[in-house]
Amino acid sequence: MEPENIELLKQINFPADLRKLPVEKLPEVCAEIRRFLIDSLAHNPGHFGSSMGAVELTVALHYVFDTPYDRIVWDVGHQAYGHKILTGRREQFDTIRKLNGLSGFPNPAESEYDAFIAGHASNSISAALGMAIATQLKHEKKERKVIAVIGDASIAGGLAFEGLNNASTNPNNLLIILNDNDMAIDHNVGGLNEYLVNITTSRGYNKLRYDAYRTLRRFNLIDEEHRGAILRFNNSLKALLTKQQNIFEGLDIRYFGPIDGHNVINIVNKLNDIKDMTGPKILHLRTIKGKGYAPAEKEPTIWHAPGCFNPATGERKSEPEGNKPPKFQDVFGHTLVELAEKNDKITVITPAMPTGSSSCFMMERFPHRSFDVGISEEHAVTFAAGLAKEGLQPFCSIYSTFLQRAFDEVIHDVAIQNLPVTFCIDRAGLVGEDGVTHHGVFDISYLRCIPNMTLAAPMDEHTLRHLMYTAQLRNHGPFAIRYPRGSGSQVGWRCPMHEIPIGKGRQLCEGDDLAVLSIGPVGVDALHAVQRAREAGIQAALYDMIFVKPLDEEILHQVGKKYKRIITLEDGCITGGFGSAVLEFMADNGYAPRIKRLGIPDRFIAQGSVKELHRLCGIDEESIYATLTGNW
Repeated sequence: MEPENIELLKQINFPADLRKLPVEKLPEVCAEIRRFLIDSLAHNPGHFGSSMGAVELTVALHYVFDTPYDRIVWDVGHQAYGHKILTGRREQFDTIRKLNGLSGFPNPAESEYDAFIAGHASNSISAALGMAIATQLKHEKKERKVIAVIGDASIAGGLAFEGLNNASTNPNNLLIILNDNDMAIDHNVGGLNEYLVNITTSRGYNKLRYDAYRTLRRFNLIDEEHRGAILRFNNSLKALLTKQQNIFEGLDIRYFGPIDGHNVINIVNKLNDIKDMTGPKILHLRTIKGKGYAPAEKEPTIWHAPGCFNPATGERKSEPEGNKPPKFQDVFGHTLVELAEKNDKITVITPAMPTGSSSCFMMERFPHRSFDVGISEEHAVTFAAGLAKEGLQPFCSIYSTFLQRAFDEVIHDVAIQNLPVTFCIDRAGLVGEDGVTHHGVFDISYLRCIPNMTLAAPMDEHTLRHLMYTAQLRNHGPFAIRYPRGSGSQVGWRCPMHEIPIGKGRQLCEGDDLAVLSIGPVGVDALHAVQRAREAGIQAALYDMIFVKPLDEEILHQVGKKYKRIITLEDGCITGGFGSAVLEFMADNGYAPRIKRLGIPDRFIAQGSVKELHRLCGIDEESIYATLTGNW
């Protein structure tokens, strides 16, 4: 059900409808989008603060540009909720992040207005540059405008710098919008700064500038090689006069701003002024996360994704704590502090996820041994390698889906040198509502093929603590511990820690009919299914393998000799995963049991609750039970 007081918004089904409005109506449209977001996300949780801060920018872009012909490439799509509302998905917005509903991120399969997938950070400039150059190479009758919208945190990623560097050296007409909502720059607001922005974006100024450039070219007083030097001088002069510096001064890219990112009419005017300029351009907007909702403006980190809340008061709703198991990430965070209190070589590195990974506990207790390196996964891994090379014991806390970006560094900078970096891989497996770009299902397959790598997955909180303790006892080389998003199974999770022998699993249930080999927390569901199957007359043995690499060969030899049927179970991709490792062992050692692999199928999985997705992929308790009791 849509909120009240959105009469203008109800008339806008697509951007073409928005463009029929007089520009004076746009502030009202922005206010209605904010009311819509507040009402919707209060009851159906999602990414709140970033989308609230990007409302004026979103409206202005769709008002000025001919979308979807013109391309808007969003960087990290959690700022694009307003974009979804304006592009034919308002009435379906209550399904966002739900099974079979709208994705929480831009997805070209969902809408032609979503120009590019946007779940990981820093890719917008590179992708948009490719599109901008492609439209020139295709010699289209109407030039397609391409806009990259990148946030301040994303601009710090290495890929963004690579894109900027390439944009400055290749002919293109790319427009980059820097949505700056938390940059450490001492802005000089108003006065000379606004005057310079107004002058340098005006069509009259730029016509005069272009005419002068053509005259200088005609008399051979300047060439393309020296054009970049003039651009850099121009940017530096702006920085000098406005008493501020920025990273774009040394690039051959025209820079405009910063301007108020919440004055929609002014943004429209500036976009109209610069949209037809040739060459790459950057427009810098200052915005506020959570703009228009006081609680979110006050605490932007909490309101990034606040869950359900009371829209009238801002009070966040939470389930009663009760006697519930903690989140795996919190067990990691508190355990790391315990270990660091006794081992002064331990450090922690996280790429922009101190709260999400619970590395914040270590940062509070040992700030000088804790490092948030920003959205820079490759740097995080190589930085950890440097620490390890000098005798420290770094714990690199990183989400599974983001560790993919540092695959090269894991191999070349850590594994080849056999350095003792412990990778604590959070959000391993299916993560739920964040969907396809955030599921951590590939780490088993891409880590187990790396020499020197130890790879483990605890079934419960106690095993997680024991693995962390084991990793820091001595130099085991690279040591990866994967664990899921959300809570585990043990309320009393604090326990004395002890060493686990590398490559040793454990038997949880005995049985003569078949064997179940599980890895990670899905073993809890397997235990319940095995117990139920026992009541139905099926006697299944259950093994918690703990290690994917090295495998417990003693257990596998016992199982290979005894059982004709084996089930493998993992919360990871079935292609090249734990089940594949078991198959390889059986084939290499001459065993020929019938093996049924349960895991994530060979396709990308959309959003939904973790329970729904486990059922969809056939790794929930019911599916395991059906396999145990079925004929195969």
